[in-house]
Amino acid sequence: MPVSGMPPYDEGNIFARILRGEIPANKVHEDEHALAFHDIAPQAPVHVLVIPKGRYVSLADFSAAASPEAMAGFWRAVGLVARQLGLEGPGYRVLTNMGQDAGQEVPHFHVHILGGRPLGAMLVRGG
Repeated sequence: MPVSGMPPYDEGNIFARILRGEIPANKVHEDEHALAFHDIAPQAPVHVLVIPKGRYVSLADFSAAASPEAMAGFWRAVGLVARQLGLEGPGYRVLTNMGQDAGQEVPHFHVHILGGRPLGAMLVRGG
């Protein structure tokens, strides 16, 4: 059950379909806890998505409902993928969006790993 205020998990979301093998993805890493693959609309030279293997709508949902093993395995996968992509030296950004105001497009918890160039400021000021 998702955290209060979040919609229920949608089994038809694109990441659920990728996890089931219904939609192909350009995989970078896969283990029992996570799947990492290249974003189809990259916002940086390196743009990889990491998704947990579970029915989580958001970070709040994941942190409340996932087992300690699933949480540790997921975050280890994020670090491993960043190292495998050679981003440790030059640097990278890990980003997650939660909800409409943040621009979450897929209702399955995921993080973006972005790198390969200077990324600039986190947010545009104003408005």
